[in-house]
Amino acid sequence: MENSKLRDEILELLWAMREKGSKNYAALVEGVNDSKASDVLRKMEKAGLVVINNDEVELTNKGEVRSRDLIRRHRLAERLFHDVLDVGMQESEETACEVEHFLSPSVTDSVCSFLGHPPTCPHGKPIPRGECCSKYKNEIKPLVMQLKELDAGARGRIVFIVPSENSRLERLASMGIIPGSVIRLKQKRPSFVLEIDETTLAVDGLIAEEIYVKEQK
Repeated sequence: MENSKLRDEILELLWAMREKGSKNYAALVEGVNDSKASDVLRKMEKAGLVVINNDEVELTNKGEVRSRDLIRRHRLAERLFHDVLDVGMQESEETACEVEHFLSPSVTDSVCSFLGHPPTCPHGKPIPRGECCSKYKNEIKPLVMQLKELDAGARGRIVFIVPSENSRLERLASMGIIPGSVIRLKQKRPSFVLEIDETTLAVDGLIAEEIYVKEQK
């Protein structure tokens, strides 16, 4: 069990390193910070999960599937603990590290649907898409939804924003549209009119698709 957890940790770290453009063997071993890392990596190569070429480690197709699944579970778990249960960022990260090993595919998809198929984790890292994301199952009402899906007159707390342009995030922040802010959606047509504290402002449909909220009763 100990080695299987270390194997999964290596697969996750390798995925995260690759997102930053690195596949360095030494950096991977150092990042895992476990004396058994090199031995486990050799066993992983024999099992067909990775290929080690000189100073680089590559995921095989088999390793890619397992690594992607782990990252998806982990980042969805972070969203669940942070957004739904209001657990702090560090504790959400630590708890996600534990539960990711036990989530079944069906439970993972249910969590994803419940959260409204979030594209990123609380740290802003992309969550790999699942089959449920393309089908958008309707059996479970999403807890977190795009602003455009909120009913007119309803209140919502902004959970996260996924801007198509980096500069847009700064403009939204200058208007008070930031994660944690509570807004009231006054109208949806011809534009989306929001009320934040005592300020009323209008945003277009594209921006309303980039803002994700949790409805407030």
